[in-house]
Amino acid sequence: MEYKTIKIDWLRHNCFRVSGKSVVVYTDPYKITKTYNDADIVLITHDHYDHLNVDDIPKVIKNDSVIVAPKDCNEKLGGFANKKVFVEPNEVKIIDDVSIKTVPSYNTNKFRTEDEVFHPKGKGNVGYIFMVDGTKIYIAGDTDHIPEMKDIRTDVALLPVSGKYVMTPEEAAEAAADIKADLSIPAHYGSGIGGVEDAKKFESILKGKLDVKILESIDG
Repeated sequence: MEYKTIKIDWLRHNCFRVSGKSVVVYTDPYKITKTYNDADIVLITHDHYDHLNVDDIPKVIKNDSVIVAPKDCNEKLGGFANKKVFVEPNEVKIIDDVSIKTVPSYNTNKFRTEDEVFHPKGKGNVGYIFMVDGTKIYIAGDTDHIPEMKDIRTDVALLPVSGKYVMTPEEAAEAAADIKADLSIPAHYGSGIGGVEDAKKFESILKGKLDVKILESIDG
């Protein structure tokens, strides 16, 4: 879809392709069927296989792509010769003239065991707020509706909606209301976790309140 001077494409799950006049940014490549090899920057939110997938990253990177990821992704990314920038929450990096801010991404009520959430706050997982051609885009990663979202201001919010490991549609709608982005796009569904019905429920909750766009996959 066209948004101002940029193009936002959804491939599947949490993978988006954001392209501007001179830069192409991918998030969390996963289950990609085509070969693109046009990424200037690849943003990895955390080390789980459906976000950092060593079989899918080669389908989007080129020789000079920069891979940005949390510090504990170092070992998994060791096989890639590309430049790598390792981050933790609440940092700002400038890469290829793209401003990238990391924000916390964690669970508060999605539990692996009685006492352990799937994505602990102390793990260092991140969401990203990045700027392409003057437009701010927020990719939340695997997170619940967390207090830090009240301080996020962005033009576009890419929010997980599938529940179980991330926000439910209802929780994502509450997060969208906090963030107040000009456009919210549902993510993290359709690849074995959640389905389009979650995206549609998110859209229906926010109808008449905030602008929501459900994207069709460009990856077939």
